[in-house]
Amino acid sequence: MTASHSHPFRADVVGSLLRPASIKEARAALREGRIDQAELTRIEDNAVREAVSLQEAVGLKVATDGEMRRGTYSENFTTSGLHGVSSEHTGTGRWTYSDGKGGTRNAREIRVVDRIRWSGGSGNVEAFRFLAGSVKTAMPKITLPGPCYMYQRAGREGISRDAYPNLDQFWADLAVAYHEELAALRAAGCRYVQLDDTAMAKLGDPKIQAALGERGDDWKRLLGVYSDAINAVVAGAPKDMTIALHLCRGNQAGHWQAEGGYDPVAEHLFKRVNVGTYFLEFDSPRAGTFQPLAALPADKVVVLGLVSTKVGTLEAASQIEERIREAAKLVPMERLCLSAQCGFASSVTGNPLSEAEQRAKLERVVAVARKMWGDA
Repeated sequence: MTASHSHPFRADVVGSLLRPASIKEARAALREGRIDQAELTRIEDNAVREAVSLQEAVGLKVATDGEMRRGTYSENFTTSGLHGVSSEHTGTGRWTYSDGKGGTRNAREIRVVDRIRWSGGSGNVEAFRFLAGSVKTAMPKITLPGPCYMYQRAGREGISRDAYPNLDQFWADLAVAYHEELAALRAAGCRYVQLDDTAMAKLGDPKIQAALGERGDDWKRLLGVYSDAINAVVAGAPKDMTIALHLCRGNQAGHWQAEGGYDPVAEHLFKRVNVGTYFLEFDSPRAGTFQPLAALPADKVVVLGLVSTKVGTLEAASQIEERIREAAKLVPMERLCLSAQCGFASSVTGNPLSEAEQRAKLERVVAVARKMWGDA
């Protein structure tokens, strides 16, 4: 497989990696005024080099910077890269995360306070250049939050009616900002971008449907709106850039937001959304069965997220192999790949597993890919 509009790697990595203690300590020190931004950047540089070394050492042919320079997966682009957007942690309860044991965490909500414009200051171009200069054998990949995230969290009430009396203009402005970000990344040499969509997969969860309904949104209508929003971004991407779509039901310190399979969204997701590669979570029963993959067109690829980043327990190779064979009853092996189901640290806090457990999971992904496809 080659780096084109199809997926280039049998073993892949979603994006974020556990932040080392040095990063967490440095961020605290910056907030308290004990170090400056230049010192934090130096510490981040070292962490990125270590992240790349880890990914290449385990045999991955693709590497991210571990999102070491971000507080959360959506930071940089939505906070620094866009004019007109603000975000804050709120306690409304509408988008809380659960750990399945009664523990909850509040979620960030977005406010659009002015017309959206690309600021040129997300830092992702500089981050990519450093990543590209750090890899020896792997292809560098950059992740960006998907465009649906902002509306899912903000809703109509969170988007200024003065700035956007018509939401069509909101979506149009947002797409243009993505196009400028993607063009700048491509000019820096980036050929592989993953959009992290945290909205579409959640639409099948009755709790999410109810929360959307309470604010006046019909989840079935949003399926079309979100599909069109992703397509608008992809349509303006550089033609020689691979755009993959990662779907997530929430991932914060081992907590999640939604439950339920892809069944309610499969037709839109696979047939209406114009991407060639999907990273899909299939690591737990709450992700549903493989059956929705029957809707996948013959020219598209699925990266099966069969290894959990939410727990330290290492999945047995035989178990992963059996699940790949099960998925292959619906999608031919040549259109399947393997990864962990999400990043290991969608926020600086990170998920509840150790760096040794993280490494073991990455090694397991590569080893299983080599066995099942003869290459990773």
